[in-house]
Amino acid sequence: MPDGEIILSKYKNCPVITAFIDNKMEFLSFDRDSQIHSIYLGKVDHIVKNINAAFIRYDKDNIGYLPMDKISNVCVTNRTFTDNDTLKNGDEIIVQIESEAIKTKKTCLTTAISLSGKYSVITLGRNGVGASVKLEDDTRKKLIDRTRPIFNAIVSEYESIIGNASYGLIIRTNAAELEDASFDAQISEDIRSTMDKFKSIVFEGNKRTIYSCIYKPESNVLDKAVSFLKNRKIDNYKTIEDSGIHGINSKIDNLRQNKIWLKSGAFLIIEQLESFNAIDVNSGKAIKGKDNNSLEINIEAADELMRQVRLRNLTGMILIDFINMKQKENYDILIEHMKKLCRMDQVHTNFVDVTGLGIMELTRNKNDKTLKEILQEVENTVDNR
Repeated sequence: MPDGEIILSKYKNCPVITAFIDNKMEFLSFDRDSQIHSIYLGKVDHIVKNINAAFIRYDKDNIGYLPMDKISNVCVTNRTFTDNDTLKNGDEIIVQIESEAIKTKKTCLTTAISLSGKYSVITLGRNGVGASVKLEDDTRKKLIDRTRPIFNAIVSEYESIIGNASYGLIIRTNAAELEDASFDAQISEDIRSTMDKFKSIVFEGNKRTIYSCIYKPESNVLDKAVSFLKNRKIDNYKTIEDSGIHGINSKIDNLRQNKIWLKSGAFLIIEQLESFNAIDVNSGKAIKGKDNNSLEINIEAADELMRQVRLRNLTGMILIDFINMKQKENYDILIEHMKKLCRMDQVHTNFVDVTGLGIMELTRNKNDKTLKEILQEVENTVDNR
């Protein structure tokens, strides 16, 4: 079994948590103050009809962007809001921060409020019950079938309290670890606890003054590191304070580089562009010639590039130009390997296709700023002291 370590460290005085597997850094997260998933009572500042968007002042100093399709009725607090209504200037509305402002892009807001429990994630305005795609298909079906009637019964109880709204449920991977005998009781408790949070948020939104922060999730970076190791079947790990021997600061600095060498002598070139991320696999010093050698290099490159994507937190569209291979069977092997790596990612990552020019396309959900943006933020904080 691989050895795992969680290391508590600092980068330029900002707390950072890393996870190592067999002495290789595989997980990285800065424990910093973030607005993501925080919930505010905001006010419609103005509406731009041609892009079907409302701009919401969610605190005194900040305005965010809210798409006006699928506004959750219970989130409009100053008047009764029906399915046929549209937002108006001055409306007061409960919003959750989906992504933070970056450069010229404003904070992205949503009324599809999502709250996480230990075993489930519930989202306002959605429908149905699903399960993490990281679970095996038969496990997913079993969990969904068992949880659906429990969830529907609990939601119906809260309709008279919160209001007539729809809720969707995603069962988290660790729900599969629950004992069969206690599953119903524990999943019910988790769902009820999360629905109580929704009730509290709606009630607070109806009595708070505008620009109030109604809910701020607790930082759970350490939990994410633990979950990352467990997802890779590592239950025995050490959590230690950084002693310097792992060279974490230099490893973080190396993640700024766009050229990454592989053991085979091949290398990657990673370019973070405004609208997409491009990764080029080059044979470099690796021995050329045999097609199966190209497959081996591509498999090695796939493992490393997904590690780089994870550590750099690259999101959105990711285009990968692998080394050309002659045999279709080798492309099939590479595609299946990439799909497996995508399923292992804690952030939802989807294999899309391989284009006619042989470019592989992935998409990765935006969950936070990229490492590049976070490092700029950390350095600006240090410079302004």
